Amino acid sequence: MTEIVPVSGPELITYADELAALLVETVDGGSSVGFLAPLDRDVAAAWWRERAGAVDAGHLQVWIARDAERPAGTIGLVRAPLPNARHRAEVAKLMVRPSARGQGLGRSLLAAAERSAAEAGVTLLVLDTESGSPAERLYRSAGWAECGSIPDYASDPAGFLKPTTLYYKAVGSAQRAPDRPASPSTSSQATPFG
Repeated sequence: MTEIVPVSGPELITYADELAALLVETVDGGSSVGFLAPLDRDVAAAWWRERAGAVDAGHLQVWIARDAERPAGTIGLVRAPLPNARHRAEVAKLMVRPSARGQGLGRSLLAAAERSAAEAGVTLLVLDTESGSPAERLYRSAGWAECGSIPDYASDPAGFLKPTTLYYKAVGSAQRAPDRPASPSTSSQATPFG
């Protein structure tokens, strides 16, 4: 049985090597998640470890879908750092191990992020995904609305420029932005999962 659990910064460091394997498998399988193939496993593990501070600071939440062997999937939720955008968060790095696809893990991970966002007072979620990717079916079926596409937005793992499609979803109830400390962010905190 697969369990979806949030991870702390120290846990993210503990799982970094296993999550690196998932990231490498995802990139080498052709999914556009910000990296080019072939992705070095040590580079991928370092990338995960570098996110631990953002998790501990509350700028990033990460969940893993863990089966008996290893992480079968993951998703991140990046909180908007600016005072006028604290009602908003970005869903990022939804990945499911190829051998675990088709079992509803992507949908379960997405639901966990949506639920947590709403509980935290977030009312608007956004994401982008490679246009034409299988992930688009998941987002549409989960109630996400397409709001446009951008040509030549990012390179796929092979290095070819591809368009991205932007999606949004209202969650929770729109009132006023959640209270959060007004502290300046560094660029790594502003986009810790990009």
